[in-house]
Amino acid sequence: MKPAPFHYTRPASLDAALAALAEYGDDAKVLAGGQSLIAMMNLRLVRPSALVDINRLAALSYIRESDGALAIGALTRQSAVEASGVVAAACPLITEAIRYVAHKPIRNRGTIGGNLAHADPTSELPAVAVALDASFTTQGPSGQRTITADDFFLGALSTALAPGELLTEVRFPRWPSGQGWSFMEISPRAGDYALVGVAATLEVQAGVCRSARLVYSGVGDRSTRVAAAEQALVGQPANQDSFRQAGEIAATQIDPSSDFHASADYRRDLVRALTRRALLQALERCQKGA
Repeated sequence: MKPAPFHYTRPASLDAALAALAEYGDDAKVLAGGQSLIAMMNLRLVRPSALVDINRLAALSYIRESDGALAIGALTRQSAVEASGVVAAACPLITEAIRYVAHKPIRNRGTIGGNLAHADPTSELPAVAVALDASFTTQGPSGQRTITADDFFLGALSTALAPGELLTEVRFPRWPSGQGWSFMEISPRAGDYALVGVAATLEVQAGVCRSARLVYSGVGDRSTRVAAAEQALVGQPANQDSFRQAGEIAATQIDPSSDFHASADYRRDLVRALTRRALLQALERCQKGA
C-alpha cells in the first residue's frame, strides 16, 4: 500500500522545524529515520497531515560527554551509537542493547531519538533509558524543557512530548564505577520485536547487592520497571537464590497480554528466566571490575 496524501517539508534549522510543526498542527509527524513511521503510513495505520523531515538538522547528530553525563543528539543514527567507543566506555548497557534493534541496515538509518519518541513498548532503547535514569531534552513553542525517562513514556506509542515539541537530546548519567549490566531478550527471530526483554544493572560490594535496576520490555504498554524485585535484592547475597527470587517477584508484578506470538503465562516464565540470567551476567561483570 501507499500512504495517504500529506504535505512534506524539509527545514534547514531547528527554528524552521518548530515553525513547520506549529504550522501543520497536531497531525504533523517528525520524520527522522522513518523506520517505523513510513511502514505505519504505508499500511495507513497513521495518516499525518504533514511530514517535517529533520534530516538536514546536522546539529542534532552528536555523541559527547558533557557535565558528567553522556549526551546523544536525537538525530544520531543507531549504528553510530553502536560503534561509538565513547558510548561503550560511558554507558556499556546502551552498546549491548542497541545491537538487538532490528538489523544493521535499519540501524544505519534509524535514529536514537526516533526510536525513543516512537515509544514502542517492545523496543529495547526505552527500557535502557528507564534503567539508566536518562533525561530527555525537548524544544517546543514554550521553550526547552527536560523530562525524565520515567515520565516520558506514557503508554504504547504515546509520550509526554507536547504538540509542536521536538526531542533534541538524550542524556545518560555517568556510569558508576563497578556497576554490572546486562541486556537480554527473547524474540521469534533475530531482529524481530521482543516477546520479553530485560535491562538490568547491579552494584555489589563484598558479595552483597547494594542496588539494582530491572526494566522489562514486551510485558505492558510501556517499559516496565519492577521496583519490588529491585528492593528484594538490596542487602541480599548476590547469588542464584536471590536472583531467582527477584525473578519470581518480577513475574508476579507484571501484567503481560497474550497474543498469537506468546501467552501471558509464557511471558511470565520468560521474565523469571531472563531476570536470573541477566543478574548473573551483571554479577560476573561486577566481579571483573566493570
